[in-house]
Amino acid sequence: MPIKQALQISRDAELDLVEVSPNADPPVCRVMDFGKFIYERAKKEREAKKSQTKIEVKEIRLRPKTNEAHRGFKVDDARRWLLQGHKVRVTIKFRGREMDYPEIALEDLKEIAQSLADVSVIEQVPMMEGRTMLVVLVPAKGGAKKKEKGEQAEVKEEAKA
Repeated sequence: MPIKQALQISRDAELDLVEVSPNADPPVCRVMDFGKFIYERAKKEREAKKSQTKIEVKEIRLRPKTNEAHRGFKVDDARRWLLQGHKVRVTIKFRGREMDYPEIALEDLKEIAQSLADVSVIEQVPMMEGRTMLVVLVPAKGGAKKKEKGEQAEVKEEAKA
């Protein structure tokens, strides 16, 4: 229909004439309340933003000389974070001549990854970045759920006995 007629229809309805597809032949327009349309679109975007999950990357910092007990506390923290669904970056920082023995740090990282293998998967293998060696662990798919189901099964078995 002609533009003048479309404008008249939109004025009579007290709405806006909005061009939907300008590249089409002929161009496609729609009669609507444009302010309401913008408001509803913004509202949908806010709702979508709320439902997004943000994955945090938690970090554990160690040294090659970190003793077993202290490392145990850090590994427990990492386990808790992985069960909460966060990524964990384990970093071993070298000082001075410690750089000459990267195999010590590599062994530590492998032990940590092995101890967390039930709740995590290695996303980034151990690698050197300057004076640090790091590994990134991500939560295993269903790792926490499997553990909870296993605990529930044990409780049921104990209840039967």
